[in-house]
Amino acid sequence: MSDHGTGSTTQAGIPAVSDRNSLTVGPDGPIVLHDHQLVETLQHFNRMNVPERRPHAKGAGAFGEFVVTEDVSAFTKAALFQSGARTRVLLRFSTVAGELGSPDTWRDVRGFALKLYTEEGNLDIVGNNTPIFFVRDPMKFPHFIRSQKRLPDSGLRDATMQWDFWTRNPESAHQVTYLMGDRGLPKTWRHMNGYGSHTYMWVNAAGEKFWVKYHFVSQQGVESFTAEDAERMAGLDADHHRRDLFESIERGELPRWDLYVQVVPYAEARDYRFNIFDLTKTISKKDYPRIKVGTLTLNENPTNFFAQIEQAAFSPANMVPGTGLSPDKMLLGRTFAYADAQRYRIGTNFQQLPVNKPINEVKSYNFEGAMTYEHRGAAPVYAPNSFGESWSDETGPVDSSWESDGELVRSAYTLHAEDDDFGQAGTLYREVFDDGARSRFVDTLTGQGRAIAHDVVLENFFGYWTAVDAGLGATLRQRVGAAGASA
Repeated sequence: MSDHGTGSTTQAGIPAVSDRNSLTVGPDGPIVLHDHQLVETLQHFNRMNVPERRPHAKGAGAFGEFVVTEDVSAFTKAALFQSGARTRVLLRFSTVAGELGSPDTWRDVRGFALKLYTEEGNLDIVGNNTPIFFVRDPMKFPHFIRSQKRLPDSGLRDATMQWDFWTRNPESAHQVTYLMGDRGLPKTWRHMNGYGSHTYMWVNAAGEKFWVKYHFVSQQGVESFTAEDAERMAGLDADHHRRDLFESIERGELPRWDLYVQVVPYAEARDYRFNIFDLTKTISKKDYPRIKVGTLTLNENPTNFFAQIEQAAFSPANMVPGTGLSPDKMLLGRTFAYADAQRYRIGTNFQQLPVNKPINEVKSYNFEGAMTYEHRGAAPVYAPNSFGESWSDETGPVDSSWESDGELVRSAYTLHAEDDDFGQAGTLYREVFDDGARSRFVDTLTGQGRAIAHDVVLENFFGYWTAVDAGLGATLRQRVGAAGASA
């Protein structure tokens, strides 16, 4: 008889009898319902997964440290951004459209989600490997994600559906140009930049306000796969990016990014040539050069992927003193949607999980709910109270506010001097891409166009890229023609 006193237990901590054999009526008889260990094992197995993220489902990450090397106190009073400050971080990378089982190297935007565990609470900077996004209004976000997923009948992803959405939402052109270019196929997560993408607010000790953009610039450089190499790697190793990150840290080849910010004085945003709160636009580095802040290093792999990566929850609503939001509509929509998604996906008290828990003391009047295991004992559960339990009671203007006036409307942003949907995409194509990148870009779009199976969508495809660049549109019309399209 085997020894069952080896340390294995049930989830109640009771010594387990067997992790190999069920309790049966004789060796060949039926199992019995009162075999608690079998029942617990099967019940837990049926519940061991949490719902996958709708976007950004496939990913991985690591822990590390952010060190401030420069003095940016003129722009923010946030403790983590003061010179010499060191902050533990978690960085999760992901694909946007890919599901949990999809290859890492498919063409896609890559998520870059950073959690900084500060003494003033958690600060989350949630962005991508591109400085912009596909849409500027959160009403469009679910429609965008659905267009990148699967058809309702066949359950297949579909180029026609994707391009139908993009071409009928011309604001997407800037991001789609990035996506169809080299940055859509990063060689590894280490070899790509990360961006906060949105415009955020910084506030200094004197109460002065600034608009900021976060740029994490890879010390490894920016390198991309060719389309052929990315497709080959998808077959050879669907987890190539995940494996590369884990193994590089394991062998001591630590990935690093330098954090820079673009800082726009508060009042200057009003008359800047682009609307800096439009997520489909960038701010020219010629107008507002990047200012270095510090260096981010990843130096610690997770010890349990599910607990530390799959259960990691990020939200741009997590702001610490000296930082704040902006009138960016997508950012404001995400402050609700992200935290709400995690309450659905993981549970009401997801912020009590070790990977999400702040390092400072939490004193919140939100209490109870499923899976409560951090609590305040018999402390009053309401505020104000007469029993010495503190509460917050700030009144008047807040330091991270901005002015807004006007009637309630449903509208796009007010256009600034050089705002349009295609201008920055055209600049990216003509002035940022080199000859090789432009050639690869045209090849990629040619393949994309030939996969569109509807004449109207194909014609919209040609018009979309003609608006980005007339020569590009003509080339695509000549190369793609009506191949593969049908009414």
